[in-house]
Amino acid sequence: MIEGRMETRTAILRAARTLFLERGYAGASVRSVASAAGVDAALPIHYFGTKQALFLEALPSMPDYQPLLEGDPDDLGERFVRYVLEEDGHLRPLYLTLLRASDAGAVGEQLRDLHETTFVAPLESRLAGQDAELRARLAAAVVGGLMYALWVVGDDQLLAKGEDDIIRRYGALLQHLIDDRL
Repeated sequence: MIEGRMETRTAILRAARTLFLERGYAGASVRSVASAAGVDAALPIHYFGTKQALFLEALPSMPDYQPLLEGDPDDLGERFVRYVLEEDGHLRPLYLTLLRASDAGAVGEQLRDLHETTFVAPLESRLAGQDAELRARLAAAVVGGLMYALWVVGDDQLLAKGEDDIIRRYGALLQHLIDDRL
């Protein structure tokens, strides 16, 4: 019996992850998750309590930025911009899903926590000089702005300028914050 419960729970999580990434938080109902999982409509709430709790547990993990941060700090700006532009299809749907769900109470809190623990705090720990925390937060905002322009606004003209040029220029902007040159 326990094995069946774990399989049901896993099926619900798998279906929820797929639907939340495809449709967003508002577009994926608990009923549609249950249907996609092939279970009774009441089971997602039975196993997870609320739609928010299901959403938070179903999301794939945030990318591990640590390898990017551990490299040479002198080219971190360009490396990070290249990472965003050449992402493997995991970061963009996760970013868009979290952004679109950020006004849903616990989801917004989780997003802030992920922002702190996966980007701001690790970057801050690598920065030398004054105002490391402020510079780490500004760097996060700069990276977030690029993702917003590319993935929310869909600024195709930006991409048309050439990936190498964007990496060089936007990377330099980010590098200024990292190096404390502003």
